[in-house]
Parts: sequence; C-alpha cells; structure tokens
Amino acid sequence: MDLTTTYMGLRLKNPLVISASPLSEEADNVRKMEDLGASAVVLYSLFEEQIIKDSYELDHHLSAAAESHAEALSYFTEPEVLHIGPEHYLEYIAALKKSVGIPIIGSLNGSTPGGWVEYARLIEEAGADALELNIYTIPTDPNLTALDVEQNYLDILKEVRAQVSIPIAVKLSPFFTSLANMVVKLENAGANALVLFNRFYQPDINPEELEVEPQILLSAHQALRLPLCWIGLLFGRTPLDLAATSGIHTVQDVIKMVMSGANVTMLCAALFRHGLHHIEVLEKGIGAWLDEHEYESMEQMRGNMSQLHCDNPAAFERAQYVQAVHTHFRIRE
Repeated sequence: MDLTTTYMGLRLKNPLVISASPLSEEADNVRKMEDLGASAVVLYSLFEEQIIKDSYELDHHLSAAAESHAEALSYFTEPEVLHIGPEHYLEYIAALKKSVGIPIIGSLNGSTPGGWVEYARLIEEAGADALELNIYTIPTDPNLTALDVEQNYLDILKEVRAQVSIPIAVKLSPFFTSLANMVVKLENAGANALVLFNRFYQPDINPEELEVEPQILLSAHQALRLPLCWIGLLFGRTPLDLAATSGIHTVQDVIKMVMSGANVTMLCAALFRHGLHHIEVLEKGIGAWLDEHEYESMEQMRGNMSQLHCDNPAAFERAQYVQAVHTHFRIRE
C-alpha cells in the first residue's frame, strides 16, 4: 500500500508529521519517532525573544508582561524551561541530520519583523530541510486595522524568504477577515505551504489567589473541524501545500484530512495522550483502511472530498449551515 505523500517538495513515506512541541527536544525521542513511522519532524520552536534578548532581559520581560497583559502569559514559556541560547538549536539540527534519515523542519516563532529572522538562514545552514514560520501575535491595539495585521505577517514572511532558499510553511491563525485572500498574499510573498491552524492558548483566572494562570489544553478530537473545513475549501484553489493540525487523533481523522486535501497531518496531542507508539498504530491503521476501501495510494484519495470535487459544494458553505441549524435544533415533541 502506497502511503507516500509530498510536502514542500519533500517526498515523505506517509502523511504523519510530528508537530512542533517539546516532544522533539530530545534526540532519542526523534530517533524513536522515526523508527515508529513518523515521516518528518518539526522541531520545537526557536522564539524571536530568545534571539533578541539574553536570559536576564527575557526574564525581566516576562515578569513585566505578567502584570500588564494577561494574554502574554499564554504566549511565553517560563524562563527555566525556555531554551536560552539559539546556538544550541543550530547545533541540535546539525546533530539530528547526522543521526536520522527523515526530514527535519526547523521552527521559528515570532511576531514582528526584525533582525531575528537572520536565524532562518542559520537554520538552513545547519541542515534543516524546510522551515515552519509560526507568526504568533494577538492584535489587541484598537488602532490596528485588519490590513495592518495582514501586512505584519507578510513583512515577516518576506524577510524570512529573503534569508533562505529552503521551503517555508506558514502556520496561520484562522482569524482573518478574508482567509482565502490572505492565502493568495502569502503565496505571492514566498510561502510554499500553510499549516492550518495555530491555536491560541488562553489563560485562566484563579479567583482565590487573584492571579492569571497559564493553561495549556491539548486539542480535542472536535478541533479538527476548522482545519478540515478550510483545507477542503482551499484544495485546488492554491498551489500551496496544506498541512492539517489540531484534533488529529485517530486513523479516521487522518483519512478525513487527506480526503479534504491535506498533504500531511501533524501529530502532537495524540502522542502526549497515547505515547509515541501511537505513530505506529496510525501508520498500520491507515494502510489497513486503504486496503479495506480498495485505495491503492494516499494520492488517489487526496482531495476527493474537497469542495472542488464534492457533489454538493454547498456542503462547505452557508447552505449547509442553514440546513444544519434547522435539522439539529428542532424542538422535539
């Protein structure tokens, strides 16, 4: 059974790619994930703040933000667990490239244009096969327009593209006024792929201690609906490759995403819940599902349930919303 797929020009043995997370912080973990069937690994993120500040400046910045902007607590990691020193990140990429055979995708996480994007070039020089650009910003300034927010994304992408020749995937938020138009702009600015979608980690409040507390909630199965919808809408309408992330836990989740048009499906929460061996379970399960349903390859199936190929294109649009409301919210007698 042919499970192979392509992502940003990389030939992958299956669509199971490990998403950026602490799972990739240890080389032994990366080697184990390769042995269990992962086709590529996106490394844990190198943050803009790590590059432009030393550890003392960063600690001061985190403390100051905690008293002024609650959302900052959902963005920054505690200083003692944040990898201070980008040089370690570059050395780690170079070491991994010598010890594993699957593609290694670097991850840069930032929110503003600036000199930190030079590290994209250093990541490429260290041996990374591609780069995932995670533009994580929460626009709270009421004077910022939607165009301002979009331009910030584009400016960062253009600066990074000017630094590297390797493929770039942009990890996006779903909160754009016109996401489809933004996709066109990102394509023109040099993106090779989209990762749909980034999840903003909202903080919680401790009413007893009168403190804002960071909370990280692993994605639930239902979280796949949003990327499923947009990948289904974008397939065939953009030349960019599409990576699905959030809510991918089961074989059927992977199948659904590929049917909607995804090139790859990214795993994170499922591995924290079930362990790294879940990669092997998914790979074997995908092969069995394709065999049972008489598919010869993943590519044969990809996009066959996208809006472009769907017998009922309205299923992805407003008509389906109206039908769903009337069908599922009736008062039963």
